[in-house]
Order: sequence, then C-alpha cells, then structure tokens
Amino acid sequence: MAKELSKVYEPKEVEKRIYEMWEKSGAFRGIRDPKKKPFTIVMPPPNVTGQLHMGHAMDAALQDILIRYKRMKGFAALWVPGTDHAGIATQIKVEEALRGEGLTRYDLGREKFLERVWDWKNKYGDRIVEQQKKLGASCDWERARFTMDEGCSMAVREVFVSLYEKDLIYKGSRIINWCPHCTTALSDAEVEYKDKPGNLWHLRYPLTDGSGYIVVATTRPETMLGDTGVAVNPNDERYRNLVGKTCILPLMNREIPIVADEYCDMEFGTGCVKMTPAHDPNDFEVGLRHNLEIIRVLDDSGKVNELGGKYQGLDRYEARKAVIADLEALGLVEKIEEHQHNVGTCYRCGTDVEPIISAQWFVKMQPLAKEAIRVVEEGETKFVPDRFSKIYTNWMENVHDWCISRQLWWGHQIPAWYCADCGHITVSREDPAECEKCGSKNITRDEDVLDTWFSSALWPFSTLGWPDKTEDLEYFYPTDVLVTGYDIIFFWVARMIFSGCEHTKRSPFHTVFIHGLVRDEKGRKMSKSLGNGIDPLDMIDRYGSDALRFNLVTGNSPGNDMRFYTERCEAMRNFANKIWNASRFVLMNLTIDKCELPDRLETEDKWILSKLNSVIKEVNENMDSFELGVAAQKVSDFIWDSYCDWYIEMTKPRLNGEDDESRINAQKVLLYVLTEILKLLHPFMPFITEEIWQAIPHEGDMLILERYPEYSESLNYPKDEHDFEILMDAIKAVRSRRAEMNVPPSRKAHLIIVTDKGDIFEKGRAFLIKLAYAGDIDISDTDPADIEGMVSVVTGDAKMFMPMADLVDLGKERERIEKELQKAIKEYEGQMAKLSNESFLAKAPAKVIENEKERAAKAKALIDNLTESLKKLG
Repeated sequence: MAKELSKVYEPKEVEKRIYEMWEKSGAFRGIRDPKKKPFTIVMPPPNVTGQLHMGHAMDAALQDILIRYKRMKGFAALWVPGTDHAGIATQIKVEEALRGEGLTRYDLGREKFLERVWDWKNKYGDRIVEQQKKLGASCDWERARFTMDEGCSMAVREVFVSLYEKDLIYKGSRIINWCPHCTTALSDAEVEYKDKPGNLWHLRYPLTDGSGYIVVATTRPETMLGDTGVAVNPNDERYRNLVGKTCILPLMNREIPIVADEYCDMEFGTGCVKMTPAHDPNDFEVGLRHNLEIIRVLDDSGKVNELGGKYQGLDRYEARKAVIADLEALGLVEKIEEHQHNVGTCYRCGTDVEPIISAQWFVKMQPLAKEAIRVVEEGETKFVPDRFSKIYTNWMENVHDWCISRQLWWGHQIPAWYCADCGHITVSREDPAECEKCGSKNITRDEDVLDTWFSSALWPFSTLGWPDKTEDLEYFYPTDVLVTGYDIIFFWVARMIFSGCEHTKRSPFHTVFIHGLVRDEKGRKMSKSLGNGIDPLDMIDRYGSDALRFNLVTGNSPGNDMRFYTERCEAMRNFANKIWNASRFVLMNLTIDKCELPDRLETEDKWILSKLNSVIKEVNENMDSFELGVAAQKVSDFIWDSYCDWYIEMTKPRLNGEDDESRINAQKVLLYVLTEILKLLHPFMPFITEEIWQAIPHEGDMLILERYPEYSESLNYPKDEHDFEILMDAIKAVRSRRAEMNVPPSRKAHLIIVTDKGDIFEKGRAFLIKLAYAGDIDISDTDPADIEGMVSVVTGDAKMFMPMADLVDLGKERERIEKELQKAIKEYEGQMAKLSNESFLAKAPAKVIENEKERAAKAKALIDNLTESLKKLG
C-alpha cells in the first residue's frame, strides 16, 4: 500500500538516509555479468588536496547521470572512483604546514617528509570523497583507487621500464620549462600563456675588430650573461659580411661568434638575434647546429648563479634592471621599444616560467602520437562535440617530447639507478642491488619523481588491474565514456589515449564527452582572486543536491561554458517541491495498491500517455547522444506542464465523482504516469525520486535498480493527442484573454465556440467549464448574429466569443478606463509641452530628449488603446 509523504520535502533529512540505503544495498557495485553488456566510466581523479568546487560538481553530476541511466537500461554499469596524489599541489600544502612549525622538508629529510605527506593524505584525502557522496555520486566505492596505491604504482613502474626498453624514454639535457617558485620542471601542457606588456631592448655588441657594432633585439636582457653567439639570417644582405666574424659580449667581455641560421626572422627587431642556448629552446637548437657553448646563468630559484659575474645572487628581474643600467652607462643601449608578448606562466602558481637547460627524463612523443591520432581520425574514439577532435589531432601532430621528471619528493620516484663507478644507468622493475653493467654495489637512485600526469595517463586500465590480465580488465575495458572539461584535453586526455594504445593496444574509451567551465553569472571564471567562487556544498545545504544537479545539467550543452545563477537553484528547488506536492496529491487520492493501466482509457488519459510515450522516446535519444541538458529540460517540461498543470487538474472531477470505475481508472493512470516520471527523472534528481518511489505502490526494492522507461507503440495515440490539444489550445486562449482583462476565475462567462470540429469540443465540454471558467457553452459552426459587445479569441481550430458584460461590470469598467484615460492625456500634454520648449531642447542632452520623445509616444499609444476600449464598451 501507499505510504504518506510529509507535508514539506526536506532534502537534508532525505538525502543522507537515501544515500546510506543505496550504499548498504550494494546498488553502486559494478558486477561482471556475462548476460549483460558492460558500461564503464572512470572518474577523472580529483586531487587529494581538493575540496569540491563547482567544476567537480558539474563533472560528477554528468557522470552520475550517465551511470544511473545505463544502470537502469540494464547494463553492468561500473563507475570507478579515485583520487590523484597531485605531486606539486600536495607537496606545497605540506610544506606550507611545515613552515608554520619553522621547518623545511630538508630539515626532515626525504623519508620523514614523505611520512608527513602520507599522514596529510590519510587525514584530508577522503574529504572530497565525502563531498562527492553528498552530490549523490553512485560510484563503486569498494573499488576506489589512488594514483600511488600499490596497484597503480606497479603499473607506473611497468610503463616506465617498458618505454625505456623500447627507447621511448630517455634522459637528456634539453631546454625545459622551469618554475622558479615551485622549483620544478613543467611539461609544455603545464604552461599557460598570457599576453603581457614588456619591452624590446636594442643592444649594441662591439665587433671584435673594432669596426663598429652589431645590434641585437631582446625581451630578456638578463639572459645575455649566458650568450655564446649572435645569429643572422643567411639571406639578410645587411649582415652577410659579418658572418664568421666575432663580437664582444658586453659586461662579460667574452668573444662570441656571429653565425648564419635560417631561424632568424629578418623582419623582427634588427634581424640579429643573441644566442643563449641554455635559456631559450630555439637558441638551443641553433646552438646544436653551430656548436655554440652552453652557459646556464640562472639557478633553480631564478637567481643569477656564479657564472653571471658581479650579478650573482640577484633575482632575474633585479638582474634585468642592473644589466640595462650598466649597458646604458656604457652607451650600449640603442633604443627601447614597448612590446606586447606572450609569456609562459606556471599553471599551478602563475609565476613566469623560465626556459633553462637541464638534464631531465623525456618520453619520445612522435612514435606514440601516430596510433593516438589514428584511433580518433578513424572514429574508434569519438569526441562530443566533434570539434574537439580537431583540436586534439592538431596538438598531437605538433607534440613535443614530454618532460616527465619533477624535482619533488612526493610522487612516483623514477626507477633509475646511477652507478658511481662506470656511470651506467640501471632501469629496473625491481629495486636492483648492483649495477647491471659492472656489478658495482655503489649505485644511487634518481631523486626525481614522475610528472603527476604520468600515472594519471594510465588511469583507465591501471584501475582495472593492468599490467595483470584481470577479469575486470577483460570485461570492463576499454571504458565507454570519459567525462571531462576541455581544459585538460592536452594534460590528460591525449596522454591516456596514447598510453592505452601503446600498453593495451586499444584506445582507453569509446567516447570523450567534453563539458565546458562553470562561470559566474557575469561569465567570469570562478577564482579565489576574484572572490566569485560558489561553494557547491553551500548550494546543497540551502537547496538540496537534486536542485544543484538539475541547475548544472539544464544549463549545460556539450563543450560549452555555462553561467551559474544561484536563483536557478531556487527555481530547481521549487520544481522539486512541485513534484513532491503532485505526488502527495496522487497518494492522497489513491485507493489502489498496484501500478497498472486500466482497460478503458478516456481521451485525456490517452493524451497524457501518448505525450509521455513521445517524451520517453526523445529523452532516450537525447541521452544516447549526450544531450543531457535537452533531455532534462524535456522531462521537466512534461512534469510541470503536461502532468501537473493539465492532467492532474483534468482528473479532479473523476477523482471526486460518483463513477467508481472512472475514479479508479483515473487513479491508475495518475500512478502509472507518476511512476514513469520518477524513472525518467531519477538519473537527474536521484534523491527526491527515490524517496517518492518508496512511498507509492511499487514492485522491486529501489528505484535506482528499476528499468528505464522505453517507447511503446501500444501507448501511441496520435489522433487522441491531436484532438485533445485542439481543446487545450482553446482553453489556453480563453484563459489568456481573461488574464489580460484581469477577470478572476470565479467570474463565469457564457462561451460561444464556432468550429467545424464540434465533436471534439462536445467531448471536452466538462473541461471547458472547469478550466476555461465557462458558465454555459454553445457550440456552432457559424458566427453569432450579433457580436457587438463581445470579446473574441481565435485558435487554429476555433473562434470563441464571450459577452463583455459577463466578464466585467460595464459601469465600473467604463469608470476605470475614463480615469486612466484622463491620467494618460495629462501625462501626454506635459510631455508635449516639454518637447515644444525651445530652452529645454537647446540645453538638454540628446539622450534625454530622445527619452522624453519615447515617453510621449508611449503615452499617445496608451491614449489610443484606452479610447478604443471605451468604444468597445459602447
């Protein structure tokens, strides 16, 4: 039998209880079932440092909608959760805590420091997991993984060694992106470029033979301390005679060669480029071609080192000022131009990145990129929306080798050991006791750790047991959908695809479903600096999880940013209340204890069932096409408009009538449609739908495990649906006209309907009386003889007339209109007097005059309308 629902829906009370019920029942578990098709999502692992922000909430809501939908569609649905060790971010957090104690990581040493990080992870690492649960995330929490757990660490080591054995990982000195604040290398994807104002300094380098100067242009004069050459384009007539000569590097008094290289742009600056191979990637390449010396003059914290002469110890920007001041004193600054340029900044802290020469570990990307491009181009992996596939392939076609070593302690330590006796590097799956080449025991392990994204790149298969050939890997891999923001396509998506292709010989997912960023109501990115972030937990606390989820999904279309409006959370809570109240109404009117359709259906029953059937078909299609926002809106419109505002109202006479069969049949259809609505809505608003479903007559244990509605041809009633909507159009038209005239529902009016579809209107006579507030009704196929004093409305299938006297008290209405007319005339005359005043016209700004003209035009239009209304009253 049905249970009673409380008068008011209280999300706080319901959500915790419902979530615990789901979790205890094992409803979230992904279980291998040979009779079912698998559907797998791996959660983009949030940082252990993290707290749930609106981007996480969007990500989790979209994944949960998909997994609940597929679970209800009969798939063996698995959503693998987990967290990322987040190398730099976590180490910075712990180092901040140590600073509060007056300590550094070096005071503790590596081992003790890592103990502190693990303690921090164990204390705070599950915080975001609990927050995801509040959002309703139906992950298989028993399978939760961590990028540094034993299994993931084994996968990382296997991949490193395997790639090294294939010569796809190497150690070499290259120009890398260096963050002086985080004191670590960054990959290209971790550098964000920003337009910044700067200068282009034109500096004179004296020619060694004393015949003059060569003028170079630079945006980074402090790096000149490490210059080892000057390059010009071999086709540049201006400098052809200088190629092969030398010049003197000012301040350092070093003789450096002038070389010819096509890298130089003859149009930029002077066409002469100072070469600093240790501090610029292009200079490094030119230096290799011309055998230029490599002199690094900046240390890891961005200060000038011992090779920078008297500038040693100065920060790079202090050194810039000092170098320019000294050059000006020597008369070697020819000119300074303002120059806007693209500056690389650290994605983590925002510090300007410094390109420096450094010995680092790299992954060779070109051989790995080929297969990763093919699987996307041939459709084995599809991007939704498709435009992101072009962005992906373009990046992969131009990808540089990936710098994977980081100068941190927290992370996967690189499995490479250096022999102090023979210099050989031993890379091994197991910790070696001796050098594999000479047998020396005098070996030390590389202190660096791997880029966080190296382990994240293996996430789709390492979480399923790889490198072991597990049953889970066999059944659930490749995964089906990756849900992620467009901002990490290069950081993560591209790396997962090439890693999956290389190590499992299959792309790791069939579809990459891209969503945009959640911005504030003004379209700005949410950030701490702007103070415009909105805490999703605060929204859940105020409006409930379902309201937040529905706000996020209905404002969302694949690949596009969305603006977050708090007021929409309030509107979604109102929607939840509407469903709750409708369900309470149904329950209060139920005498049946089974959900089934009656044998006999009225026209309005067929209408609602046919409308529901169409919505079910469309929503399934939308969901399968990842149009989740469109699907949610269709379900919402159907519930609010068709079911609550129309069908429930239409059943009230039957529910309160004397005809037992009609009353029971109305109950059956009400309950059937409500049950299907709850199933349709469940992936989007899981808590309220489960709570209501538990209260209504049902079979089965939980809504989360029910079958998702599917289209049925037997419930398709196109003619009945069409006929009934003719009736509805008429009711809407009459109600709209009455609303315009401020006629209360209590005032009944005689209704004359002129139509060639009289049979439809005859069948709907009872609805017209109730919903169009009609007194008595005449249905005819000819216009009334006298339409004077009548109000008329027209639809595509009927004309309707109502006597004015039935709608308003003519005497009072005439008095009201005359009063309004006098007021409008007075206002109009005042406006016209102002507009004919030459002094006003001469002194007032054009915009003020324009506003006055608009107000006069509106007053005139109102006078005309009121005069016309008086005429109609007779």
